[in-house]
Amino acid sequence: MSENTPVHIASKVSKQRLLDQLKQLAFFGALDNGGVDRQALSKIEIQARRWLIDWAYSLGCKVFTDECANLFIRREGQQDLPPVVTGSHIDTQPCGGNLDGCYGVIAGMECLAILNEMKITTCRPIEVVVWTNEEGSRFSPGAMGSSCYVKPELLQSYLTHKDINNITLKQALQQCHQHFSDLPRRSRVPFFSFIELHIEQGPVLETENRPLAVVNGIQGVRWYEVTCLGESAHAGTTPMPIRQDAMTLARFTVDQIEQSVSHLPVDELRLTFGRWDIKPNAINTIASRVTFTLDFRHANPDVLAEFDLIIQQCMGDNIQIKAIFDHEPVAFDTALLSRQCATAKALHIDHLSLMSGAFHDAMHLAEHCPTSMFFVPSHRGISHNPAEYTHPDHLHLGAQALAYCLAELANQD
Repeated sequence: MSENTPVHIASKVSKQRLLDQLKQLAFFGALDNGGVDRQALSKIEIQARRWLIDWAYSLGCKVFTDECANLFIRREGQQDLPPVVTGSHIDTQPCGGNLDGCYGVIAGMECLAILNEMKITTCRPIEVVVWTNEEGSRFSPGAMGSSCYVKPELLQSYLTHKDINNITLKQALQQCHQHFSDLPRRSRVPFFSFIELHIEQGPVLETENRPLAVVNGIQGVRWYEVTCLGESAHAGTTPMPIRQDAMTLARFTVDQIEQSVSHLPVDELRLTFGRWDIKPNAINTIASRVTFTLDFRHANPDVLAEFDLIIQQCMGDNIQIKAIFDHEPVAFDTALLSRQCATAKALHIDHLSLMSGAFHDAMHLAEHCPTSMFFVPSHRGISHNPAEYTHPDHLHLGAQALAYCLAELANQD
């Protein structure tokens, strides 16, 4: 077997090094409960970035950054062509696990390490990218770095956004850039392709007993804030028929919304009433104001449009509705999806195809270049949690599939 074939390259991916480097990254922001708290652009995340940069330099790679502090670790190719890119993010939720985002970055670095060890130079450059503030737990919105890469004009509108300590994004970026003043900054360059490897963060793969998924795209989403108005009054003296109870109105509205989408197949339905604010929130006082949020997701844009109409019909004199966020469904590149399926077949991996219910940086990159994703299983579907876990064999297999695809893509002229 030729050592330059994608199959042979994939076979050389080191499971032990992959696990060791994941463990090393998890040290930055490690919590006593086994989780990780590594907020975007924080001191601890900057330390993790320095560790990654040092690793990149040890592999002979170049490292660049940009105005949004995205990191680009570049292994040069034979020709100065648009690079094949992989990667994800290393920021976490305040009490997150050590795989979400991190796995895609470390697996990408492992692919570069293997090519180095095998002394293989690909036709195209290969880059591993670390996107800034994907989680959105410190600064809103999430997937900030990737969105600014695709649409640089967005950054200016984000700079005044603050964290809970009133530190602006502009201040955090300045601190990061000062720390890495040795890194050259570059403007956006065209990518030849982008493949993001990620844990599923859901239970489908484990339920289906499959080790790998080819991700067809990402569901669209609608976020709304609904405010129901009433009148506070004494809980013991106000008869039920004359009450103006905001909580009763809110419960009726929620039931109305749930009924409006009950015709959807249960495996397609994603409706969540996540945040509630009740005033005056006293045990013996009728609620005068109830505000709640809802998150609705679906892969079909027609269903999302229908839901928009349903929500508008809920508005009334005592019901105010505000749209918070929306994003249309994203379909990934069909040629890349075919290549991924062929990769699974070549590596004898029993895979399935599915849609992502969660947002990922790939959602934005799909507007910039041919983009797709791989998923590996998440135990019990748990993520954003210290209990987040994927079997080491599945982590290894996902990295092998990524190495195969990167080797093929990087040798296309």
